[in-house]
Parts: sequence; structure tokens; C-alpha cells
Amino acid sequence: MPAPDFDAIIIGAGMSGLYQLIRLRQLGLKARVFETGSGVGGTWYWNRYPGARFDSESYSYGFSFDKELLQEWSWSEHFAPQPETERYLNFVADKYDLRRDIQFHSRVTAAAWDEASLTWTVTLEGGAQHSARFLITAIGALSAPTLPNYPGMESFQGRAFHTAHWPKEPISFEGKRVAVIGTGATGVQTIQEVAKTAGHLTVFQRTPNWCAPLHNRKITPEEQAEIKASYDEIFRRCDETFSCFLHTPDPRATFEVSQAEREAFWEKLYNSPGFGIWVGNFRDMLTDRAANAEMSAFVANKIRQRVKDPKVAEMLIPKNHGFGTRRVPLETRYYEVYNQPNVELVDTRATPITEVTPTGLKTTEREFAFDIIIYATGFDALTGAFDRIDFRGTEGRTLKEAWAGGARSFVGMMVPGFPNMFMLLGPHTALGNIPRSIEYNVDWVSRLLGHMQAAAKQRAEAGEEGTTAWMAHVMDCAVGLLSMEVDSWMTGVNRNVAGKQQRVIARYTGSAPAYREWCEGIAKEGYREVALA
Repeated sequence: MPAPDFDAIIIGAGMSGLYQLIRLRQLGLKARVFETGSGVGGTWYWNRYPGARFDSESYSYGFSFDKELLQEWSWSEHFAPQPETERYLNFVADKYDLRRDIQFHSRVTAAAWDEASLTWTVTLEGGAQHSARFLITAIGALSAPTLPNYPGMESFQGRAFHTAHWPKEPISFEGKRVAVIGTGATGVQTIQEVAKTAGHLTVFQRTPNWCAPLHNRKITPEEQAEIKASYDEIFRRCDETFSCFLHTPDPRATFEVSQAEREAFWEKLYNSPGFGIWVGNFRDMLTDRAANAEMSAFVANKIRQRVKDPKVAEMLIPKNHGFGTRRVPLETRYYEVYNQPNVELVDTRATPITEVTPTGLKTTEREFAFDIIIYATGFDALTGAFDRIDFRGTEGRTLKEAWAGGARSFVGMMVPGFPNMFMLLGPHTALGNIPRSIEYNVDWVSRLLGHMQAAAKQRAEAGEEGTTAWMAHVMDCAVGLLSMEVDSWMTGVNRNVAGKQQRVIARYTGSAPAYREWCEGIAKEGYREVALA
């Protein structure tokens, strides 16, 4: 039987794939990364739309595994924009000479397990095939863009693109009539920037989101020196918090303090940088209905203060979910955009879009002419990127079949029936400040592979018992969360994807420390919940 081409194949050259490649090399394994794009960066390669940036503090977002790297790289802003993050990941690829093991312009379409040879065969678009003992997916939780299903989309004669498929060349909005469809996190960032120069911007909103100020600014030389001297403390803090941000829930309950104290605390959060207002709020804000209603009323009043037209302000205030029960977009003068004479807001629940025309689009009420249409319509989250590859495990069973009733995983990294396959951001891993999750998952997978090397094991498969126990824990964590009562990508709902209209427990909602504790318990017990052979 011929030897496989590689010890391991990694799908994707984003943050997960790059770090996993580094760790596989340290184990002495021969690895190849297959990447659809022409460069590294994953999310930060594809999402180059205007205004794209992360909302984790920059110095809490980068890789933490190499102290030399931490001192060599200097973030310019507290919340870095996309071009800077892409440069950072290219810097990482250069520093560790990663490109020699990455094959670009290589979309993986299928991956099949062969029990006889204990190998995975990966098929690329175009038909080329490669084999490996291990298959590692580094395909991301938000990497499968979705478009709406409007009739006539192909007929539009202007320029149209999804934010995740943004052209590499600069796009000018000067004097242009622009439509942005969608007001999630991506839409908010795009709208803020496009409104600065567009001749006229029309925003089509189906569901308003609760947004809060980002408060970004440049990092001063003094702050830079302090950050570089404090990295140990910064990452220790990330390890301790609920979702790996620098913020974590306040130990007090909402109604344990007076109304005056509540208001003062919320004012402080609203005027502070980052996600503190979401993940650093009172501990019961996301579980107690009355507490959440109070917080929602506070933010609603902020929107009314910032938007001059009361009717527009009410359109921008969510009515079907409370603050923080969906992902909270962080913004910079987003609400003030709607005070501009060149910006119009259209409620697509009241007047749905019926078709795209060669010159623009129609709603049930009127026709619009546009030069550019931007689809900020999000992603088929968590499982969407897996659905777009034909994974086949033991006895030819597809991953889509295995997940037909909702995704099932072992600590979000393995699936019964799919031996030697590891997921770095699979469903049911701890999310939050994503690079912190990535590093932990890569390290956990790498330790398991090292354990297999030492024990001369060739095959690893998640056991049913361990998977059932893990999924029961996932379900338990979701009990009582107000977010589970809301349609969003975090509950597996996407109206643009067939079969994703019902809420499911789509993600792990426990704390990152609790997630790591569970995973560490598995490792300490010699991976007995994993069948090794």
C-alpha cells in the first residue's frame, strides 16, 4: 500500500491553519495547507470591505505563542482595521516561512476516509487528489457567505458584491447611488464608511441590531511600551474571563444596586472601549428578563438621543430581541449616519424587496436606482463551511447526514464516525475572542497527535459515550439564556439557507475556562474517551 502524500492536510490558511502548521512542524509531521484564496489570512483575507476591523482589543487578538513575535509586531490602533490584520498574518507567514507548505488557489471540494489504508483523500476543485493520515479543518465559523434569493440578481448592470467577496481594487463611492442590504456587524461597519462619500446611500434593514460605541483610537508610543511589557498579564486575563476578552461579567446582579448606580455603571460601559457593555455587564443581564429589559431601555434611549428623526430612531431600535441576545455590533458614529441628508433607511419587513432589476431593485412600495449594491447578508455560520465540502467518514457516511438533526461533536473538535479528522473551530468550541480559542484548540489537537506518536497509534476516533456526555453539557449550558429565544446565527437560524429556519443549540454557550477544563480532563485521563488504535 503506497504511503500517503502527507502526514496531515490542513484546509484553510487563516489564523487556525497558520498556527496548526507551525505546531505540526514542531511534531516533525509533513503537512500541506490547501487555501482557496491567493494569500493567507482567512477572514482577514476575504473580508476587505470598507470599515472592516475586529472588536477585540488588538493586543488581545494576536497570537500569544511566541514572545519574540509579540515584541516584533506593533499594533497601530486599539481595534485594528482589516488591512493591518492582513499585514500581521503575512508577517507571521514570513517569519515562520509558512508559504512553502501552503498551496494557494486550491479549493477543497471533498474529503473521504479510507479505513483500509487509514488515510484521508482530499479532492480539489479541478480533480487533483492528495492523501494524508490526518485531516484538520481550519475553515472558520463565519466563512461561508450567503446571499438572499431575490429574483433578478444576475440582471443588475451596476456593480454588486457580498462583503466577504470584496474586490481587491479600491471601490469609489463618490457621487454614486449605493444600496447596503443588511445591518448586522458587517453591515454596520460598511454603512459607516460608505456614508462618508456616497452620493446617496440607501440602507435596507430587516432586523435592527443593538449597537454600541467602539471608541477606537490610535495607540500612543507610551501605550505601546506598556502593552509590550504587559503581554503576560494581558493573556492571563484572557484565560480567566468568560469569553477570552479583556472584559468579563460584573459579579453583581442588576437589581442588587440602586437605579442611580445602574445608570452610572451603564454610562461608564457605554463610554468605554470594546465589548465591556456586552460581556462585562451585570451577571444576570443575559438571563433575567427584567434586567435585560432595563438594559435594553437604556440603549434605546441612547439611540433616540443620537438619531434626530424620531421615526428613524424607532426603526433602528430592535423590538424582537433584547440587548446582547444577538451579537452586538460595535460602531463609530453609526447612528449619526442616519442624520445625513444623503442617507435613507428602508424597513424591509414593512416593504420587502421583491426583485433586483437591471438598474437597481424594487420593494413592494417603490423602485430604486443604484450604481452599486452591497450585500451585507452574513454567513451560513458554524456548520456552513462544512456543508460546502463533501466530507465522508466510515462506511461512506457524509458529515451532512451525520449532522442532519443538528451538529453533534466531541468538544467541538471531533465527530464520531470521522476518524483522524479534527476541527479547529467546529461547532461547540468556545467562541468569544476567536484567536484565544484557536490557539487552545490547535494546542489540544497537537497534544493528542503527540500522544499518538508516543504510543505508536495510527487512528483516533471520538467515542459515542464521550460525545453524548459533551452534547448533554452543551445543552445544559444553554438553559435559561435569553439568546436561545432569539433567531440568529448563534441559534442556527439563517433565512437565506434552506433547512435553517428552526432554532437549534448551534454553539457552546458555557465559559471558555469551563470548556478548557473539560478538554484538559480528557487529556489528563489519557484520552480514554477517544478510541485510539
